[in-house]
Amino acid sequence: MADNEIAILMAAGLGTRMRPLTDKIAKPLVSVHGKSLIETIIEALQQRGVTIIYVVVGYRKEQFAYLTEKYDHLVLIENKEYLKKNNISSLYAVGDILGSKDCFICEADLYVTDPAIFLRKFKKSCYFGKMIPGYSDDWVFEMREGKITRVGKGGTDTYNMAGISYWKKEDAVLIRNAIQEAYKTAGHEQLFWDEIVDQELDNLDVTVEEIPADSVVEIDTFDELCKIDETYRNAE
Repeated sequence: MADNEIAILMAAGLGTRMRPLTDKIAKPLVSVHGKSLIETIIEALQQRGVTIIYVVVGYRKEQFAYLTEKYDHLVLIENKEYLKKNNISSLYAVGDILGSKDCFICEADLYVTDPAIFLRKFKKSCYFGKMIPGYSDDWVFEMREGKITRVGKGGTDTYNMAGISYWKKEDAVLIRNAIQEAYKTAGHEQLFWDEIVDQELDNLDVTVEEIPADSVVEIDTFDELCKIDETYRNAE
């Protein structure tokens, strides 16, 4: 299943919302219950059989070096633009890799509590999503007949982005090409890569893979971290 799959983990960002902790450590390397966030993702991918994993680094890139010794076939790729461009730059940095195989694209600062969500069979490209009742100002997906028709911020009674997506090879090629085209235009510096997906939805067949709300936890702030791992609160 995973012989034709790779994974790209985006780990270049500053993690500013979790300061002061992230002043000294890259956010994906923050430990929760004894394991770094990024390793919960890596080990979930390995359970699926995905061993070729590319980690896009930027902020405190040297701190990630140990991962290449701990995990076979894990490769670090530097995003040299992370300080001046949004996360579109992280996928631009892997332009020669994106589209080579079916591919997971994951934020690297997620806490995966249920690796089984990676073991599903995906017939087509999808974003992992959590159904949230009521209004959400987070990134959401609008759907029609099982197909995503909008990726953007703000929505009511809809799926929220979980930071994990899966792309069939041909769709990954389309996204890669669209990102490279966007790079030729003014203002691309501010784009999230998901905005490129939104622009290309007419050319893509993307669905939502619903996951339990607690299977992947997005920890944005130090206070949220303390609620999940109380050892941080005790150390304050």
